[in-house]
Amino acid sequence: MSLLEIGSRAPGFTLPNQDGKNVSLADYAGRNVLVWFFPRAFGGG
Repeated sequence: MSLLEIGSRAPGFTLPNQDGKNVSLADYAGRNVLVWFFPRAFGGG
């Protein structure tokens, strides 16, 4: 997969949140979304 261009739309994805619940980008359709994550290297596991 290539890098996204600035201002382009993100591809659809589903990831687990901090509580283990799956969250999909589609759940926030029509709203501004900031995706923030920390690499697992800093998570100790």
